[in-house]
Amino acid sequence: MTAAGTVPLPAAKDVRDMLTGLVGKPVTVNPGAPVTPTPDRPVSVAVYVDPQMAVNALCLMDLGASAYTGGALALLPPGGCQDAVEEDGELTGMQLEALHEVVNVLAALFNAEGAPHSKLHKLYAPGEELPGDLAGMLAAFNRVDLAIEIPTYGKGALSLVLP
Repeated sequence: MTAAGTVPLPAAKDVRDMLTGLVGKPVTVNPGAPVTPTPDRPVSVAVYVDPQMAVNALCLMDLGASAYTGGALALLPPGGCQDAVEEDGELTGMQLEALHEVVNVLAALFNAEGAPHSKLHKLYAPGEELPGDLAGMLAAFNRVDLAIEIPTYGKGALSLVLP
């Protein structure tokens, strides 16, 4: 049940169902550790806004979740996605473009009846500098932290945060 005018925090099952439908593979989703960017752990950050352009949700993905969800959506070779995570430490342009589509579709998780409409405003690539106001929102307590695994691709971590 959502209070009128508030964005709901999605359930793990809803995240699993959406990712499974999106990538066409049975994605495993379990409780996980919070995704937090550090200099040696780059993360992608999707910023969602309401109609007044106020930030109302964030989606953080570690490099694994970023590469593997985007790669699976775009049917990119798993080996290339694994190289991006294990060797390169960054996404290719094609992987980033596919990730953008993933996080755009994930906006639907925040659009419940009675809640303000959420839409993707911006995707920050793993390691990209975040504005100070966004960086401060990443540690909010109203969040769900998940470990995901996409068959033939690999494992990653995803956090959905309501600032």
